[in-house]
Amino acid sequence: MSLVPARVFVWLMLVPLALAILTLLDRTLLWPMLMSDGAVGLLAALDALLARKPLVTLRREVPAVFSLGRENRVKVTVRSTARRRLRVQVMHDLFEHASAEGLPIELDVPARGTASAEYIVVPRRRGAYELGDQIARYGSPLGLWTRQVRTRGTSPLRVYPDLKKIRTFDLLARQNREYAFLRATRFKGGENEFARLRDYARDDEYRAIDWKATARRQKLIAREYQLESNQNIVFMLDAGRLMTAEVGGLSHFDHALNSTLMLAHVAARGGDRVGLVGFDEVVRAFVPPVGGPSAGQRLIVASYGLHPRLVEPDYDAAFEQVALRVRKRSLVILFTQVVDEVAAAAIVRRTRALLRRHLPLIVMFRDTDVQRLLERHASNDLELFTRGAAAEVVRWRDGVLRDLKRAGALVLDVAAHHLTGALINRYLEIKARQLL
Repeated sequence: MSLVPARVFVWLMLVPLALAILTLLDRTLLWPMLMSDGAVGLLAALDALLARKPLVTLRREVPAVFSLGRENRVKVTVRSTARRRLRVQVMHDLFEHASAEGLPIELDVPARGTASAEYIVVPRRRGAYELGDQIARYGSPLGLWTRQVRTRGTSPLRVYPDLKKIRTFDLLARQNREYAFLRATRFKGGENEFARLRDYARDDEYRAIDWKATARRQKLIAREYQLESNQNIVFMLDAGRLMTAEVGGLSHFDHALNSTLMLAHVAARGGDRVGLVGFDEVVRAFVPPVGGPSAGQRLIVASYGLHPRLVEPDYDAAFEQVALRVRKRSLVILFTQVVDEVAAAAIVRRTRALLRRHLPLIVMFRDTDVQRLLERHASNDLELFTRGAAAEVVRWRDGVLRDLKRAGALVLDVAAHHLTGALINRYLEIKARQLL
C-alpha cells in the first residue's frame, strides 16, 4: 500500500514555490510563503491520514487453461467499503510472453458497492504461468493523493495450443454441420457404408440426395456415408530452427501443432487412432497411436512442453522411431520446412524408405513474404535482383516438392493461416480414396 501525489497536489505546491521565488525580490512575502507551505502540508497530511485505510478489495476470475494466440478473458471484480463513489483504476502483473488488451481497467464503483469488468490476455508461448499481483488506484478524500493498493497473490494457469477450434468443431457436430468450416464436404465412403441423413450442402453431389426424405421434410436431404475407421495417423512435428519463424504472431511449429490437435480430434471422433513424434536434434516426444475420446488429450499433454529450438532437426532419428515403433500401416504426416539441399535430400531418402509400410504426407509452409516479393513489380535494379532471388527460392522449393512427389509422398504446400482447413480436407480425401 502506498500514496502517490495527485495532480491537484502538484498544482497546489506551485503556490508556495511561486511565493518563494518572489520572496527573493520582496522579503515581505516570506510569511505568506511559510503560511502557504504550512497550509498545503497540513492539507496533505490530513488527506493522507484519511486515506490510510484501504477501501477496495480485488477479486479476479481466471480460466485454468488459456489458448495460445487467442483472446482469453479475465474478469475483475472491485468491492468498495467507502461511503463515497470511487473511480478505481486496476492493473494486473502479466506473465512473460503475454500481451493484454483493456488494461488498465477504469471502474466507477458505487458507495459500499461492487463493479466488474473484463480484459483480454493473448499468450504467445505455451507453458505453465501465473498472473501476478493486482494493483488498484483511487483518489483520496480531498483528492491530493492517489491511493495504491496491491493485492498479493498469483493465479496459476496453463497455456495450451489453440483449443477453441476444437470446441467450435464439437458445437458444429452437435448441429450436424461439423465440416461446415472446411472447403469441401463431398468426401464420403463407399455407397454400402450408409451412416445418416443430413441437410443437403452446396458441395454435395446430386446423387447423394435422398428423395424420399426430401419429400417428407420438404427440404433437400442428403445421404452421408461412413468413411473407413480404425486406421492410424501419426503426426511428426519438426521443432528445429526453421520452425521458429513466425506468421501472425505464432511460430510455424505452433501453427503445425494447432492443426495437429484439430485433425487428431476429427480423426479420433471418426474412429481412427492418432499418435505423435516431436523432434529437433533428438526425439523429444513419442505417443503411440491410440483411439477413443482421450486420444487428443494425450497428444496435448505430450506436446505441452515442446517448443521449437535453434538447432538442426534430425530426420533420421525421427523416422527411425516411426519405423521401429509403429508397425501397422499409418498415415504419417510430417510438418517441416527446408531451405537447403542436405535437409531436402534426407527427407526424400527417408520418405522412400517409409513407403514400404506407411503412407507419408509432407506438409511444408509456403513463404508468403517470398511470394509477395515475386509478385511485386520491379521499378529499379535492386528490386529486379530481389525479385530474381525470390524466383530462385521458389524454383528450388518447387523442385523439392516435385522430388517428394516422385518419391511417392503426398505433399501439402500451404500458407500457415490456411493450414488447418487444408490439412483436414486432404485427410478426408485420403480416406475417401482409400489410399490408406
